[in-house]
Amino acid sequence: MKRAHAQWLMILTATSLLFLIVLLTVTLTGHGKYSSGASDFYYEQRQFTTLDRNFGDTAENNDGDINRLGLPRLPRFAYLISGSRGDGPQLRRLLQALYHPRNYYLLHLDLEASDAERLELAKFVKSEAVIREFRNAMVIGNADLVTTKGPTMIASTLHAIAILLKRAKDWDWFINLSASDYPLMSQDELLHIFSFLPRELNFLEHTSNIGWKENQRARPIIVDPGLYHSKKSGVFWAKERRSMPASFKLFMGSTWVVLTKSFLEFSVLGWDNLPRTLLMYYTNFLSSPEGYFHTLACNHKDYQNTTVNHNLHYIRWDSPPKANPINLTLEHYNDMVQSGAPFAGSFARDDPVLDIIDKELLKRPRGQFTPGGWCLGKLGKDPCLAYGNPNAVKPTVVSKRLEKLIVKLLDSENFRPKQCK
Repeated sequence: MKRAHAQWLMILTATSLLFLIVLLTVTLTGHGKYSSGASDFYYEQRQFTTLDRNFGDTAENNDGDINRLGLPRLPRFAYLISGSRGDGPQLRRLLQALYHPRNYYLLHLDLEASDAERLELAKFVKSEAVIREFRNAMVIGNADLVTTKGPTMIASTLHAIAILLKRAKDWDWFINLSASDYPLMSQDELLHIFSFLPRELNFLEHTSNIGWKENQRARPIIVDPGLYHSKKSGVFWAKERRSMPASFKLFMGSTWVVLTKSFLEFSVLGWDNLPRTLLMYYTNFLSSPEGYFHTLACNHKDYQNTTVNHNLHYIRWDSPPKANPINLTLEHYNDMVQSGAPFAGSFARDDPVLDIIDKELLKRPRGQFTPGGWCLGKLGKDPCLAYGNPNAVKPTVVSKRLEKLIVKLLDSENFRPKQCK
């Protein structure tokens, strides 16, 4: 009987792994289709545009890392903004709040959303003159099925990373956000502060002291039907449970990350076998985004010393067991501002606190882009209707809060002692 159970379990595990590998293989080798106009919103876009308009930031005229009157070179962020059915309006608002011509934005409404929703989102992206000019935002038309607690979440994230690696060649950090997240400062603030940071730092909250998650995450064995079905359903559980791994050490933390391009190239291309080994392991792991990147970074000698133990988000958790973030409201506004974090979540759709953030922190009228140094328009109108050099950033005193947080995180008492512990 036990032998039959073991054989059944091996078949389930092998089947799940096969579908996950096929998904990633198609991602890396196939030609994806991305949304465009109303007549045919699945189309092939070879790559994002690059800033080659004599703005002084192309590969040909970069002088090392110094090119802004003696200041460090500005970085670029590659954003993944994800949502599901009914999240289109939130993704539009989030894109407007986050937008900057230097960055790249990949928007994904999962397979539970309708084609009509994806088309509407694509039409919005195409309708914005600034985005048409800089061609740095893309909507994924060939959507992924994502199960909330299953490995399809990490498969979808790796899919997006592979697209960014293939079609946007000159970015420094990847940032994943959901429809319920929101920025607490402009991109000018973030670009300014990150320009002074080493490009190898990976921001991900992590710990090997996983506590209750050992019995509720690591030991159970699950199968995600989203790997082989076209409609969303819950994961199902095997009767057997597994022991803790011996060939690597488990780390868990937040699903929100800020990761370097070099680390993600290693995650996707994997010039040794650890990324694939861990991907096989996490195929049957509940809530794999809470552990995959964390375990990968902390078990490889090239990356374990690059981790900063913070996700750069302000989050309030339910208590107990601190398994899900609570919705933030006006009650939390002062705390989130003082945290210095550049992002916060989760927020209910159109919660009044978002209007306060727009007005007080982003200086963004509803329906407009967050203004920055690249916006040349007059006050009283949408200043970003006229735009200039995207390398011109104008940080304000808001950046001092992020600077204070970063200095604290990189302090000798916090940085090395909290790496991969």
